[in-house]
Amino acid sequence: MIALTEQERRLLDLLRPVAEGLGMEIVRLRVSGGRRPHLQVMAERAGGAPTDVEDCARLSRAMGPVLEEADPISEAYILEVSTPGIDRPLTRPGDFARWIGHAARIELARPIDGRRRFTGTIVSEDADGVHIELDDETELVAGVHEMSRASLVLTDELIEAARASGNLPPQPDEDMLDDFEIDESEDDTDEETGDLQ
Repeated sequence: MIALTEQERRLLDLLRPVAEGLGMEIVRLRVSGGRRPHLQVMAERAGGAPTDVEDCARLSRAMGPVLEEADPISEAYILEVSTPGIDRPLTRPGDFARWIGHAARIELARPIDGRRRFTGTIVSEDADGVHIELDDETELVAGVHEMSRASLVLTDELIEAARASGNLPPQPDEDMLDDFEIDESEDDTDEETGDLQ
């Protein structure tokens, strides 16, 4: 699920070595259509270590020359590099094992008994696949390759786990913000144009 289409798989093959060279892993890569295509790359430090905006900026700068030389998208496009976020997509074998006990949403590529979408708690991940305990206390077992989409569900427990692992940015009520200066001006308009800054 890291890449779904043939074009995305080619881009992944091109960009994965760039990310690995910086000690990062691509979590998901998507190309969306429109007049100006949008290339979105979600990445994190290897092993799920805390990843910040500067990591994404370094990766974006490193990808630029590679994409320019290979020219894999014929028209002008927008490149966006971001972290997976707290309620992250789960796209690779091993992703679910890192989040046992947390809630996940899963969409299967092919329905089981007419149903494709499931929500439940991650119980385990092994050679048989991912084991999810559903709300009705039944168990779904599916391989990552059988899923078209999967992500964590944002819960208080997930936020606490992200905070404990260092993957949660400082929050407005935390002491960590005491050293930051806060602009308390009421009006951020440009006096000449009246446009918001």
